[in-house]
Amino acid sequence: MSQRNRRNSATAIGSISIVLWGTLALFTRLTDGQIPPFQLMAMTFFIAFLLMSVRWWKQGQLGLNHLRQSRWAWALGVSGYFGYHFCYFKAMSLAPAVEVSLLAYLWPLLIVLFSSLLPGEQFRPAMLLGALLALVGCWLLIGGEQQGFNQQYLGGYLLALACALLWSGYSVLSRLVKQVPTDAVGWFCLVTAVLAMLCHLFWEETVWPANAIQWLGVIGLGLGPVGIAFFTWDYGVKHGNIQLLGVLAYSAPLISVLLLLAIGEATASISLALACAAIVGGSLLAGLTKRRS
Repeated sequence: MSQRNRRNSATAIGSISIVLWGTLALFTRLTDGQIPPFQLMAMTFFIAFLLMSVRWWKQGQLGLNHLRQSRWAWALGVSGYFGYHFCYFKAMSLAPAVEVSLLAYLWPLLIVLFSSLLPGEQFRPAMLLGALLALVGCWLLIGGEQQGFNQQYLGGYLLALACALLWSGYSVLSRLVKQVPTDAVGWFCLVTAVLAMLCHLFWEETVWPANAIQWLGVIGLGLGPVGIAFFTWDYGVKHGNIQLLGVLAYSAPLISVLLLLAIGEATASISLALACAAIVGGSLLAGLTKRRS
């Protein structure tokens, strides 16, 4: 397989993450919002670790050889997974959810900007325009009737911006440690689960899923948006077209809304149509840029 085909294949694999992240709202809705966030985080990341453990078991190993990574790789992985979610949940507790989501979802745009500094990458204005257009669509989608930012929530806003910086930084800098196999992400997930459980024990009361539907939501989150999605994203950003993946990431909230619309949990509107047009248009612009290059 040629280098170009390998790059395209890795980009396609990374795109699986975006589709799976699109199911995040659906699976979260199944949990009825009853499970405390850090407890849910601990449970789902542990499921992700178990999922990778199945892969190791099929290979006839315990995955212990993947523990031996550099301190830099460990710091990058844990700060990306645990750091992002910690800042996100704390931001949600300090500021309205809509504003937090709007600021946190700057990370795809930052990926497009930061990745141009990577060896072998270059700044493409059309790619940036595509990201900005998709960002407008994302803000239309999430913002709704949001009236503006309030200074009293500054702490939450800063944490939301930290989310965007942490995940974009993790995604871009992962290219510099592409020799670290995706299997190592399983151990990063385990450490994240342990740290999340400590936060849960310190700040929250334990609430177990009350029925099979809630358990289905937890398991679905652990296998899809948290499990497979993080594994495929790791491979995609290390070996694929990271700028295109950044733009395509704005499709995740759109997929979420469309899935909720399909099951009657959301309502069609003009803003949804405009958001759809902006996100798809931005993605097409970025995709055409990639094809020409």
